[in-house]
Amino acid sequence: MKVLVFLARKLDQGGAERQLVTLAKALKTRGSDVHVVLFYAGGVFDGELITAAVPVHVVGKGGRWDTIGFLVRLVLILRRIRPAAIYSFLDLPNILAALLRPAIGQPRLIWSIRAAGMQMHYYDWLMRISSWLESKFSQKADIIVANSQAGKDWAIRRGFPREKVVVIDNGIDTNYFTFDATGRDRVRNEWRVSSRERLIGLVGRLDVMKDHRTFLQACALLTRKRKDVRFVCIGGGGAAYRTELEVLAERLGIVDRLIWAGPRSDMPAAYSALDIAVSSSSFGEGFSNAIAEAMACERPCVVTDVGDSSRIVGDTGEVTPPRDPEALAGALISMLDRIEQDPEIGPQARVRIVDAFSVERMVSRTESVLFGNT
Repeated sequence: MKVLVFLARKLDQGGAERQLVTLAKALKTRGSDVHVVLFYAGGVFDGELITAAVPVHVVGKGGRWDTIGFLVRLVLILRRIRPAAIYSFLDLPNILAALLRPAIGQPRLIWSIRAAGMQMHYYDWLMRISSWLESKFSQKADIIVANSQAGKDWAIRRGFPREKVVVIDNGIDTNYFTFDATGRDRVRNEWRVSSRERLIGLVGRLDVMKDHRTFLQACALLTRKRKDVRFVCIGGGGAAYRTELEVLAERLGIVDRLIWAGPRSDMPAAYSALDIAVSSSSFGEGFSNAIAEAMACERPCVVTDVGDSSRIVGDTGEVTPPRDPEALAGALISMLDRIEQDPEIGPQARVRIVDAFSVERMVSRTESVLFGNT
């Protein structure tokens, strides 16, 4: 049996990490010999893999500048596993898989790229160098999997070989992500949101690409039209950026209507607590897991036209230009009206995810590329 290794930094809570875990577990149940190699332990999804009997190997990177020892340990682990293929996730694992390939038996290399249209001037020099190196080494990959058409187009513009880039949409576990009535009541009670209030939420880490600023500005505009609305931001991030956003919320006069929920592990309940899910990203999105997961939980969505978001929501959602608070507020009003007129819009959103973005479809497509059967 051919051995497949998934290579990643750490299984923190995020879209790419969730997809890695979902894919590894599904391939394991189909009989594949799957291993996961991580730079760091302690991710929120580690236990899920261990429970599923997927072997997890931790290199034990000591920090950003732990290089030589880390590389030696990584090579030794991969030589011991002897993978026929390595499926690496995101920039640094992609680069290292290409660099170390001659030392670990020339396995087939499958890269995963998840973003689209990144604006690297917002990020530090190391991230900019990693992005540049990833483009330079992209010729060494056998297959490059983008999780969105926007991601494929962006990769080609960066110099990735067109003939090697394929699109495999993310797959959403609709058995896990489903409407949870009990969880909705519990979470809304925790947040002190009444049944009469409409709760509008943004799920995403506190990162400039998610454009919480536009979301908050749209929320402020919406409060001039509707008095029954509350807002929540779900996700963690840097303290400095969080403070900046809190100052903005205070200046906009929405502090008493806004909840900073932080990261949560009970995401089906958190999604279910919402009445509308929002993606206000201004760049960088490929396939938004947060939007697809919310739809699977029967939550209608309002999204900016970034990445493949408009394709995900189809006619079940509202789509606006990025960085336009007025347009976003208008789309939220439209969606509130649609919810009141058509209570089936939430279930229709779930049907779209079940039909178009299933785990089964993602796994079948992935199996076809892993060992050369593209």
